Formats: sequence, structure tokens, C-alpha cells
Amino acid sequence: MADVQAVERVLKLAKDAGTVTTRQIVAAGVHRQVLTRMVADGQLERISRGVYTLPDHPVTENHGLAIVAAAVPESVVCLISALTFHGIGTQLPYEVWIALERRAHRPTLEYPPLRVVRFTGVALTEGVEEHPIEGQSVRVYCAAKTIADCFKYRNKIGLDVALEALREGWQTKAFTMDQINHYSVICRVERVMKPYLAALVG
Repeated sequence: MADVQAVERVLKLAKDAGTVTTRQIVAAGVHRQVLTRMVADGQLERISRGVYTLPDHPVTENHGLAIVAAAVPESVVCLISALTFHGIGTQLPYEVWIALERRAHRPTLEYPPLRVVRFTGVALTEGVEEHPIEGQSVRVYCAAKTIADCFKYRNKIGLDVALEALREGWQTKAFTMDQINHYSVICRVERVMKPYLAALVG
């Protein structure tokens, strides 16, 4: 049977954070075998490789984002997944879209499926918001940055998706014109977006 103090330590970590990773548990001085025993005993559920939660942990519509944040804390939710998080547009991605630094290791998760996009410099670091989801701090690009990214990656996601997001984001006041102009420069799509922005306020 697993050491009682180790089990209590793991349960507290999982309760406080919602999800807990093998890395966090080992850093807390708990042996990996304790995890295996706790899963076998039904005290923990393994939801993905190296990611665990309590069996009665509440699940929200953004459950996949919380799992990814726990497993890949350096990632930022972007593009289609960020649009969905902000309630913009009609896209319902089956993958979680994340931005990672160009040289970062590509993560492997059993669940949820990932779509990794490589960002660099200020395009990676600007416009990041942190939102609490199921006890995890999830990094998501703000609405204006997300829409500018959609124009930058229009060949990947479709210009129609970017235009829908721009129109709906403007109608719902998800961003100001100053904000969208700022991020269009950062994403180097100011010329591409200029006629569409003019049409919004025209």
C-alpha cells in the first residue's frame, strides 16, 4: 500500500490544481510508483500521459484546455481554440490549437488531440491572458491577438473563418480598433487587414 503521507500529498496537489502531472508529483518528493498504485486503487484517474485528476473532479466545456495547460504549461491556446474560448465564430475544433516557441519540443498527449503552431518573438509573447479553468491557469491569446493570428494563418484555417471572427468580434465589442490595429502590426498583417477594418467602421 502506498505511503499514507505521499498519498495525502498527491490528493492535495490534485485537489488544489484540478489536474496534476507526474512532473509536479515527483517534484513534491513522491515516487512514481505511488501514482500507479493510486490509479489502481481508484484514488486518481489518468486522463492523459503524465496527467491525472481526482475521480469526482468537475468537468467543464473547456476541459481539454485545462488538460493541455497542465501537460504543456508553456503553451498558449490560439487560433480556432482561442476563438471558441472567447465565444467568437461558429467553429468547433476537435483539436486544441496551441502556440509554442519555434524550438520547443512537440508534446505528445493521448488526449486531447493537439494542433501545434510555431510562433516567435512578440508574436508569441504579446496578448497572452491567463484564465482559471478547473483549477489550472490556462494561457489564451486575447480576442484581438487571436483574430490577427487568424489573418496571419488564413491559408491554414481559411479566410472565411478570419472574416467571420473579425465581424463577430467587432459586433460583440470583443476588441477595440486600437487593439486590433496593434496586433495586426505585431502579426505583420496590417496591409491584409486594412480594407476589412475600413469596411467595419465605414
